[in-house]
Amino acid sequence: MTQNVAVFTTAALSFDTTGTFPDIRVQRLISPRTTEFENIYTAQGRIQVTRPSPTLLEPQDCFYLREAEVVHCGPVCDEVSSAFVDAIRRDAFLGLTPQGWLRRWDTQGHVTQDAANWTDAGKWLARANCVVTSIEDLNGDWQVAHKWAAQTRLLVVTQSSEGCTAFINGEAVHVPAPQVEEVAPTGAGDIFAAALFLSLRRGNEILRACEFACCIAAQSVTRPKLEGLPTAEDIRHCSEG
Repeated sequence: MTQNVAVFTTAALSFDTTGTFPDIRVQRLISPRTTEFENIYTAQGRIQVTRPSPTLLEPQDCFYLREAEVVHCGPVCDEVSSAFVDAIRRDAFLGLTPQGWLRRWDTQGHVTQDAANWTDAGKWLARANCVVTSIEDLNGDWQVAHKWAAQTRLLVVTQSSEGCTAFINGEAVHVPAPQVEEVAPTGAGDIFAAALFLSLRRGNEILRACEFACCIAAQSVTRPKLEGLPTAEDIRHCSEG
């Protein structure tokens, strides 16, 4: 699934955007600070604290937008402008992971999710080819999922080790994930979404694409940190089904 990848983001000048992924083009808007997160995993769920960047990403500042065939809008702290909806070319595949639009944080940076009050949800949902969110992002509220599913082409709700649920023509279809020994769960949702978007863009049937994405994400959590990024062997294994 080799792709030419470009990233449009915001970060402080002191943040190194080249060392980790030298083959990826990174366009950075300079910000007074780089967004930071602390994830604390407990038996009752994840506690999250953030210190967000104050800089907003606007489409007129993005060099790569017009050439992109697949666009993944994945805000982390409400930093992606809704003006992108109309700026993305109509023949491009638009995938959304709206988690960052759903986040709210207090003065201490403690993060909560507020899916019911996603600003500009209707505009984004109407344009998107696929939307991926987690049941945690929805605070367990499947009514919100059904509401979104009625407004977009394809909604997929991830459910951690249980796999995902795809809403296809109004019907919720569950796709189980392979059972693995979990080492590090952070980032699995983003890996799932990227794998799903590319699989769908290549013309794969929805449930097969979901199975592939579940498999790739499951492999990722068996390794720590950046070692969890998909390998060529992971892709071969998951493609074989």
